[in-house]
Amino acid sequence: MKILQKDYLPSDAEILFNHNHISGSVAVQADSSESENQFLLELASHYPFIRGVVGWIDLQSEGLEERLKYYQKFPKLKGFRHLLQGEKQRDIMLNPVFKKGVGLLNKYEYCFDLLILQDQLEFAEMLAAAFPDQRFVIDHMAKPSIKNGMIAEWRLAIKKFAPLKNVYCKISGMVTEADFEFWEKDDFLPYINTVLETFGTKRIMFGSDWPVCLQAGSYEEVKQIAEDYFSSFSYAEQSDFFGGNAISFYRLN
Repeated sequence: MKILQKDYLPSDAEILFNHNHISGSVAVQADSSESENQFLLELASHYPFIRGVVGWIDLQSEGLEERLKYYQKFPKLKGFRHLLQGEKQRDIMLNPVFKKGVGLLNKYEYCFDLLILQDQLEFAEMLAAAFPDQRFVIDHMAKPSIKNGMIAEWRLAIKKFAPLKNVYCKISGMVTEADFEFWEKDDFLPYINTVLETFGTKRIMFGSDWPVCLQAGSYEEVKQIAEDYFSSFSYAEQSDFFGGNAISFYRLN
């Protein structure tokens, strides 16, 4: 993890984006604190290419609605994420208090990023089904075990999201789920195929997972995996994947 033990700021991202023809991005939280929300929103106010922010909020707090009202004054705050992947209670998202909190998000037009692991897909499916008007997106494809080539159970679980039109999926985070040093592009094909079969071209979006991806590859390599895969798709489909769907889902200006 040494490569991550330094600051990565918008000035670093701006160089990468300019080089790779990326005009905008959504900054997603990494720390479970509202102080990070303020930090990211401050950065977004100074760097126009940060089109939106996904922050953190205590969904089980009695004062949740007051905090949601407070954040209405920040138009670049588009939604929230909870680090569900690290919770000891794997189905915490189905707790009545947690679900009550999720149930308030749509009232204030906020989306919810699902940072989960494969074993939590069934719980995420139940959560999304309970709130058909709430926008959800699965981060990093729920982190399948690409390094070990394990796909059968993940595929069965992910394909159950096909009828849930309120759920999107980010094609991201793959290189860090593969062998850091010896991954090949073909390793990712069956996983991307499954996501595409499940969500179609209108409910998927590109995610770089930068700077975490640097543990197993460069930003350019991560983007190239996606570009190569979608190279035979129509211009409209590629535009949707690399921007249009994110604009629609996160309601970006």
